[in-house]
Amino acid sequence: MARIGFVGLGNMGAPMARNLLKAGHDVAVFDLQASAVVALAEAGARAAAASADAAAGADFVVTMLPAGRHVREVWLGSGGMGSGGVGSEGMGSGSKGGGAGLAAAAGPDAVLIDCSTIDVATAREVAAAVGRPMLDAPVSGGVMGAEAGTLTFMVGGPADAFGRAEPILAAMGRTVVHCGEAGAGQAAKVCNNMLLAISMIGTCEAFVLAERLGLSHQALFDVASRSSGQCWSLTTYCPVPGPVPNSPANRDYRPGFAAALMAKDLGLSQQAARETGAGTPLGAASLALYERFLAAGGEGKDFSGIIAMLREDGGTASAAPG
Repeated sequence: MARIGFVGLGNMGAPMARNLLKAGHDVAVFDLQASAVVALAEAGARAAAASADAAAGADFVVTMLPAGRHVREVWLGSGGMGSGGVGSEGMGSGSKGGGAGLAAAAGPDAVLIDCSTIDVATAREVAAAVGRPMLDAPVSGGVMGAEAGTLTFMVGGPADAFGRAEPILAAMGRTVVHCGEAGAGQAAKVCNNMLLAISMIGTCEAFVLAERLGLSHQALFDVASRSSGQCWSLTTYCPVPGPVPNSPANRDYRPGFAAALMAKDLGLSQQAARETGAGTPLGAASLALYERFLAAGGEGKDFSGIIAMLREDGGTASAAPG
């Protein structure tokens, strides 16, 4: 059993912390949303009065926060940890308490793990600034994966710290991959999610065309899922009701992975593309389409819900936002 401090109990962080409890670990939790802390305490976690209290005495400290500025603030204390408004990924809040950040509050032998999805540069900056082993470990799998404990962790950081952390991450996910040094986990995440967005849009377009041609959803699924069109967006997360009963399409596109989070990740991919000079025209087009979807009211929908906008576009769709 390990002592774990977990900060950020949003749609992703809360079920991840629950899975650590189910694995028998001693978990101290903190979030600015008191109700989130109470819910985890009722499940067996120790409620911390501040993020620093969650980190104190922990063998592992885990955060799940929304953006690079929050990660920098919570871990390093820049701007003061009591500034408020620090949300955990998928809503919720993560920091409180005066003084330095989590890195200073944690014991000298604790393994530091950030599971947020942020830009590569900030991940590397924070890892260097803490002055000790730290892992960036963003996840793929959405809320359903977090609840089921089937997430994929993409991990950057020192190999020895990864070796210590791997059993902890495995309690929350099915696949744990060491991708390289600091920032490599974030690099893998933005590349993976750019590919996911492109494949989802392609899958949606195929179903829209099939509808216009009079082909049933099930017929297209039966063919494409067994042939060269097969992909995760089709077989696990099918964007139309019926063929995959667990997909968000069967519950009015209630988010498993919100469209707003996909737009965020696509923005990170395009930032990385600009910084490195990589050509990603389909990634750029996907970002523009998701920005249009959000502007049209899709912010509260799952990212597969973009199929509704593609249906409305007819044959005149443009990747240009607005």
